[in-house]
Amino acid sequence: MEPVTLLVGAALLATGFLGGRLSRRRPTPPPAPPAPLCGCGHTLSQHDTETNTCYAELRRDTYDKRGRWSGHQWVPCTCRQYVGPRPIDEVFMPRLLPPSTD
Repeated sequence: MEPVTLLVGAALLATGFLGGRLSRRRPTPPPAPPAPLCGCGHTLSQHDTETNTCYAELRRDTYDKRGRWSGHQWVPCTCRQYVGPRPIDEVFMPRLLPPSTD
């Protein structure tokens, strides 16, 4: 082989290697995990852990006697924080006995 062909090949190889190293994308950090949500869409921090009631408020449309829109009214959220896999009986009825310490 000719020395010129070897030099051109080496130059192409070095150019491709350096171009690939310099133009490589930097890895992005993984996205933050989403906040745990209740079935109503509010975060679990807005729920009372003992009574399972939601402290958040929802915006509802209000209408006058003629049926015309008259603004918004803030009403409490009526969800009971069932996110599973807790048995649904524990959500709507509190435990009668304290939890066992086994």
